[in-house]
Amino acid sequence: MKSKGFWKIFRTIWVCLGIIFIAWLIYSYQAKGLPTNTFVPDDHVEIANTADVISFTPKQPFTKVLIFYPGAMVDPKAYAPLCREIAEKGVQVHIFKMPWRLANLGYEKPEELDLFKDNTKEYLLAGHSLGAKMAAQFMFENPSYISKLILMGTTHPRDIDMSSLTIPVLKITGSKDGLAAPKEVMANKQLLPDSTQFITIEGGNHSQFGYYGFQLGDHEATISRNVQQKMVLEKIMEFIGE
Repeated sequence: MKSKGFWKIFRTIWVCLGIIFIAWLIYSYQAKGLPTNTFVPDDHVEIANTADVISFTPKQPFTKVLIFYPGAMVDPKAYAPLCREIAEKGVQVHIFKMPWRLANLGYEKPEELDLFKDNTKEYLLAGHSLGAKMAAQFMFENPSYISKLILMGTTHPRDIDMSSLTIPVLKITGSKDGLAAPKEVMANKQLLPDSTQFITIEGGNHSQFGYYGFQLGDHEATISRNVQQKMVLEKIMEFIGE
């Protein structure tokens, strides 16, 4: 009888710990600390927030459209500050909201929503972590849609060979990234085109590619989120050519 009581208590504690851990993960991946103007339209940018996308559209004429895939479980709003900054420089940006916040379940949504119908626009694709993995997958499956690819905080592609692609590719990682360390990123270098640009943000980590909590398995950054975001923005805009 004592043994049964012990295991009952043990299971209860185990279930409670599991619930607490899941709750912590959900809380950690929520958007946090966004600049106050992130979702405030102004003379430069219009903002739309639908069931499928968060869109930042320049009020000036634009020719480039950037599609962004969030990391796994991360609140899409966490990438809004970076994407708004890109829009303010003349590029329309769509952050896609994935089913269950998993890009592998919705990476084909841009095609399903007929986003590429305007052939006067140049389409760019970016993603962070799992979002970057699925951005690479979409590019691999649909090479005619995308003119440039940006991969952030990921060791992918690992399972597909994209070395024969002719489009420009930019891969950005943080030197303190605990989920996609620079050494692991470079281990798959041969699966990307020889022309791929590899950029390391010194002191940056995985979590600070967005505005959300500290991600399990990551390392502490030695630069602020604001500094990392500015460096990422600079590298992206240089690559985009704006």
